Amino acid sequence: MNQLICSEVGETMAKALFPDDVDFFGIPVSPSFFTALLVTIIVTIFAIIVRIFVIPRFKKVPGKFQLLLETVVGYFDNLAKTNSPVHNSFLGMYLFVAGVYISLGTLLELFGFRASLGDLNSCIVLGVGSYFVILIGGIIHNKARGLSALKDFSLPLSMSFRLFGAIISGVLITELIYEGFAFLSYTVVVPIFVSVLFTLLHAVIQTYVLTTLTSMFYGESVEPAHEDKKKKKKLAK
Repeated sequence: MNQLICSEVGETMAKALFPDDVDFFGIPVSPSFFTALLVTIIVTIFAIIVRIFVIPRFKKVPGKFQLLLETVVGYFDNLAKTNSPVHNSFLGMYLFVAGVYISLGTLLELFGFRASLGDLNSCIVLGVGSYFVILIGGIIHNKARGLSALKDFSLPLSMSFRLFGAIISGVLITELIYEGFAFLSYTVVVPIFVSVLFTLLHAVIQTYVLTTLTSMFYGESVEPAHEDKKKKKKLAK
């Protein structure tokens, strides 16, 4: 019995970590690629519709959709302002795009898709992208700090593997719970509830973690030298 359970667990983990490639116009690709492509299409179409039909009709007293949109955009804009002494619209825009990509790419798991960040390659791309935002901001606003950030190669790696580890752990836990309850012939209500809970938590937590870390490191990179000296004096006191 124990050997059978261990075998089931091993197979489940292997399938979750290394899913079979799917065909994309004759090219074998990761299932996460389709999710990433779907997220891109959804966000692009949504952005075009909002820009053409919704934004021109914005009112001083916002309706429900306008209020929701302004709240989400305002959250990431305030995140940029809070963590960076040099505020610009680009940082807020990047945090918004990254946040939407992570959250939507994770939430699509609820519809049977593999998370867009369920592939290490996509996590590395997002981590490296955040690193270059930090690096470029530092070079533009504070050359010395920006160049020093160039030496910190651990930053994109840590951000990438943190994302991948968190996402894939949720996938593994969900798959193991499904297999365990199916093997024991228990109800499917509990694994469905756990799956939804883990997916929602990962979408929120990973969006918060990556955008917050990016804004904080960006703030450190662009911070003027005299501000840094003031902080050190305060800490010394």
